[in-house]
Amino acid sequence: MPGRNHLFVPGPTNIPDAILNAMHVPMEDHRRPDFPELIKPLLEDLKKIFRTEAGQCFIFPATGTAGWEIALTNTLSPGDKVLAYRFGQFSHLWIDLARRIGLEVECVEVPWGQGVPLDRLEQRLEADSAHEIKALLICHNETATGVTSDLAGVRRALDAAKHPALFLVDGVSSVASLDFRLDEWGIDVGLAGSQKGFMLPAGLALLAFSPKALAARHRAKCRRGFLDIQDHIAQNADGYFPYTPSIPLLYGLRKAIDLLLEEGLEQVYARHARLAEGVRRAVAAWGLKLCAQEPKWYSDTVSAILVPEGFDARDVMHCAYHRYHLSLGAGLGELAGKVFRIGHLGDLNELMLASAITGTEMALRDCGIPVTPGSGIAAAAEYWRETAPPLAPRR
Repeated sequence: MPGRNHLFVPGPTNIPDAILNAMHVPMEDHRRPDFPELIKPLLEDLKKIFRTEAGQCFIFPATGTAGWEIALTNTLSPGDKVLAYRFGQFSHLWIDLARRIGLEVECVEVPWGQGVPLDRLEQRLEADSAHEIKALLICHNETATGVTSDLAGVRRALDAAKHPALFLVDGVSSVASLDFRLDEWGIDVGLAGSQKGFMLPAGLALLAFSPKALAARHRAKCRRGFLDIQDHIAQNADGYFPYTPSIPLLYGLRKAIDLLLEEGLEQVYARHARLAEGVRRAVAAWGLKLCAQEPKWYSDTVSAILVPEGFDARDVMHCAYHRYHLSLGAGLGELAGKVFRIGHLGDLNELMLASAITGTEMALRDCGIPVTPGSGIAAAAEYWRETAPPLAPRR
């Protein structure tokens, strides 16, 4: 096929050439004497992305799903009660995993399209006077619904209730893209995957543990082997890993962190917010609605877009891919066929995202969904033009 496929699922995301080049290395000895020169600074700089000085970061050759298990098994024991909110496919799957490893999960059902209900959370924590709840499982950015929850608000609820529960956060589609502050928000474990905001292939589970979470490992009785952070603690101190790492991904991660820090995290967050708003303007111009029910829930990394009654979102995705070489995210779980998703995170600028909006608009019209030609891209383009940074003087 001429040209290339345009990837706009919410992960894996586009990989910059600089990162591809950094990963294109011959195989090396991961026990060589100078290997720590790569690993020690990498682990320290990863802390900057999670916004922690007091915590410790870990790099596992795994995925975000493994990150869920690492967070749980290294801090909790079988039979411990955890409180979780189910409002999308990924919060659902984390809850399922917690039950599989023997935790008692108090699952609160929330409509898909909303996030963590802070008032109900605080009331539940206050009612738990015996502190039976040992941890909160919070999905920061629910990728399936395009909903972002307020982590600072969760911390305020914990503090208001004077509750000692561990604060465990799935940041797979938020860390390195959305504002995330492990220390400031009192998060005990934050976890991410390499294939989202870090702009890498899948294959790394990236985690940050607070001192409180690190201490919890000494009393945690969940069985763990490959996913035990203690093995990493022992080996990382000298700049090594307890087993064979993916060396190309480590070089790619080094470059990814360099790019993020060079841009500046505040600028990274602002760029994602601005690009996302352009997508939302396009959706409104099409006359469609987001799955996220209120602006306070809107995600700046992925938009889940509802198709009108009587249409199937899978038809839109099929047309976009086979006719216009555009990959859109599918509706998952309860949303299958009801939504398609545009991922807008990672290595991205206005014209890249404009191709996704244009291709989506054509696919919508081809599927018979009444959309005014050019309406979406016009709305997005005008917003981006009006909010563009000032031009440097022409030399």
